[in-house]
Amino acid sequence: MLYVAIFAIPLFLMFLFATIKMIPQYERGVVFRLGKVRVPKGPGVVVVVPMLERIIRVDMRTITHDVPGQDIITKDNVSVRVSAVVYFRVVDPIKASIEVENYKVATSQLAQTTLRSVCGQEDLDHILSERDALNKKMQTILDHETEPWGVQISKVELKEIDLPESMQRAMARQAEAERERRAAIINADGELQAAVKLCEAASLIAKEPASLQLRYLQTIREIGVSGKNTTLLPVPMDLLKNLIPKDH
Repeated sequence: MLYVAIFAIPLFLMFLFATIKMIPQYERGVVFRLGKVRVPKGPGVVVVVPMLERIIRVDMRTITHDVPGQDIITKDNVSVRVSAVVYFRVVDPIKASIEVENYKVATSQLAQTTLRSVCGQEDLDHILSERDALNKKMQTILDHETEPWGVQISKVELKEIDLPESMQRAMARQAEAERERRAAIINADGELQAAVKLCEAASLIAKEPASLQLRYLQTIREIGVSGKNTTLLPVPMDLLKNLIPKDH
């Protein structure tokens, strides 16, 4: 009896270990009975009949996947290297188990090809300025393709866009030229406003000659407090009319 117990207890423990499975809260157990899929079980304690049933654990949490950098030629024939990050999760554990061999690898490969396809259809300026639109476009395409696998794409984000060094220098020169152009426009606008104000002032002085005398006195006052050794006083031409000989 002792020998029987020595062999029976380990066999019983092995049978118990193979029968009782503990499924965490974030997983579901897809059970196959004689090759046929059953309703997913879990979380908690799940009983599996050895030799008749097999259980596959499926993680239901959101998975973060880094899409490695892809060499892409844009629509305007610029070579860039673009990487992205994809967030996805399993919403149907049965489909994720029977419709695709490995949903993580399949989603990864699909994300790489979609990234190359979407970015290859756009100009470089659009890729740099419209990231949100490209993210939404990629998410829609990926979510449509992974739906039969029971996988939902939560979010797609372009992470890095590496440009050739020559293109970086060209963009830097373009940005500098754009800043110079804006500065020239602002300076020209300032000159135009100053000219308009001068014209308005000249028109006012022509209508009111007394304003010229007031301006003359103000100028003398400003020169007087300047502290300079040499002072030039402007003399109105009206005062010199009588001193200038007239031609006969």
